[in-house]
Amino acid sequence: MRLTNYTDYSLRVLIFLASKPKGTLSNISEIAEAYHISKNHLTKIIHELGKMGVITTIRGRGGGIRLAVPPSEINIGTIVRKTEEDFQLVPCFEKGETYCAISPVCGLKHALYKALDAYLSVLDEYSLADIVVQPKDYRTLLGIDLEPMANDTD
Repeated sequence: MRLTNYTDYSLRVLIFLASKPKGTLSNISEIAEAYHISKNHLTKIIHELGKMGVITTIRGRGGGIRLAVPPSEINIGTIVRKTEEDFQLVPCFEKGETYCAISPVCGLKHALYKALDAYLSVLDEYSLADIVVQPKDYRTLLGIDLEPMANDTD
């Protein structure tokens, strides 16, 4: 299974926000520059993540985006399910006119459903906090410049 760019970028946005100290605001340009992704792609993603309730968007001067909940409360499996459009691994998974001659007895379909379920079950075991264990390392790699903070222990 391959995740869409939409899901990949959604996870990257969350990782970026989780790598910053709690409550610190970011903006789309900053994230786009860090990952070398189009701001247009990120705008739609930011909007959707806001509708999901995992990020907060603050409009106006001095505004930005940040996580709406702690990283430990953002489940990776849930994000993947909400951002992926299609989990139809093969055409016969689709409802409708797609027909395969062996569909009534096919054991492959069952195996693929089981594999997809296992894939998502593994992702369900991880929160964003499990992914971003060393936020300072992420900040370094993403070029996030923060003024030294006296109480920055993460």
